[in-house]
Amino acid sequence: MQYESWIDRQIREAAERGAFDNLPGTGKPLDLDPDENWWIKAKIKRENLDVVLPGPLALRREVERIQDTLATITREEHARELLEDLNERIRDHYRRPSSGPVIVVRLVDIEAELARWREARSG
Repeated sequence: MQYESWIDRQIREAAERGAFDNLPGTGKPLDLDPDENWWIKAKIKRENLDVVLPGPLALRREVERIQDTLATITREEHARELLEDLNERIRDHYRRPSSGPVIVVRLVDIEAELARWREARSG
């Protein structure tokens, strides 16, 4: 005769009732992350959240996505203003002393980005 604990009995009875049938992820491997911040990473992924980055990293992301941003602009003078504003914020980043590692953010080539913007709009 085997001893069955209360919790083991609860699990067995639930399985017999089918409480564990058709659960999401059934048959798929567990997505285990050894990082101690696994829960926040999972929440960001699950809820499709944008990660808030510190100043220079946010600027770098903005530079990387500049053509996506420009795609919403309809007038060239507004596009130019946006690019000039971005470059000014990048220059301001370099003017302020910061503690920690230096994070390089490149200035945007305004004329090259405007040429790409024009080409995307015409094609």
